[in-house]
Amino acid sequence: MDPLIETRLRSAIRDIPDFPKPGIMFKDITPVFLDAKLCDELADAFIEKLPGPIDAICAIESRGFFFGIMIANKLKIPLFPVRKAGKLPSKTISYSYNLEYGSATLEMHTGIIKPGWRVMIHDDLLATGGTAAAAAELIKAENGKVAAFSFLVELSFLGGRNKIQPYSNTILPLTTF
Repeated sequence: MDPLIETRLRSAIRDIPDFPKPGIMFKDITPVFLDAKLCDELADAFIEKLPGPIDAICAIESRGFFFGIMIANKLKIPLFPVRKAGKLPSKTISYSYNLEYGSATLEMHTGIIKPGWRVMIHDDLLATGGTAAAAAELIKAENGKVAAFSFLVELSFLGGRNKIQPYSNTILPLTTF
């Protein structure tokens, strides 16, 4: 990836202190969307990093949708969402997992993954890895294979990479803090 693109990405991300609770320095990616050219270049950067073909993108609610659809459209492959419980209208499977401050449940429509599909899971940020690991469990349950994970940002000090490596060693952040 062009180091200039990473520099531009890092300068577009804004720090929001004490959000969502005191002591947290939130990495806000929403200013990135103000630069359409950068967004296009970031989608291309994800594609350049792919080690091989993928069959679909799994985009995690909600910020994973933004670049997930851009990447899928550029590759001309399907995208399917993974959402919080109760948000999808058809038959779903679910996976519950623990967070630092409680628990959460993710859902995915059943019957959308063809057996053996190589799926890239995309989200905006890799922190502790719980949400990405839950998405990987849903893909496995539907007989798909996690080919890669992609993130705009990895917060390496939170160790999320260790949680998702058992699903795929291909972890593609565009920048790391």
